[in-house]
Amino acid sequence: MVETAAFGAGCFWQVEVEFRNTPGVTDALVGYMGGQVASPTYEQVCTDRTGHAEVVEVKFDSEEIPYEELLDVFWRLHDPTQLNRQGPDVGTQYRSAIFVSSDEQRRAAEASRERQQERHAKPIATTIEPATSFWPAEDYHQRYLEKRGLASCRI
Repeated sequence: MVETAAFGAGCFWQVEVEFRNTPGVTDALVGYMGGQVASPTYEQVCTDRTGHAEVVEVKFDSEEIPYEELLDVFWRLHDPTQLNRQGPDVGTQYRSAIFVSSDEQRRAAEASRERQQERHAKPIATTIEPATSFWPAEDYHQRYLEKRGLASCRI
């Protein structure tokens, strides 16, 4: 059964690659979620005034990979203790966020965050927010690293 999950973990390019390469994931798209503007552009989101986060919408076969395993991938991809930033990228659009679309996802995300907190000396800044409209990013952002022959955008 194909389900949907959405995660914000800083710049969405590397996050998209990692989820796309996760067995059981059928698709991953970069886009925006959690803001107040309909159909935002990248330029609008970068102003830090729309409330959107850069996210990856993940379609997955829950019979092949449970949601809890996607949460494990999410935690490995970034530093969840950084508030509204990841490395040099600063602003609420880079926040660490799990967007949940059901009570079951919320419970799993909360339990996962509690387990992760035990591994960090600093408080986890990751928010758990209701999934709202997903606005796909512009085409040039989709599979950005893959189109450029890059495996990673990490320094």
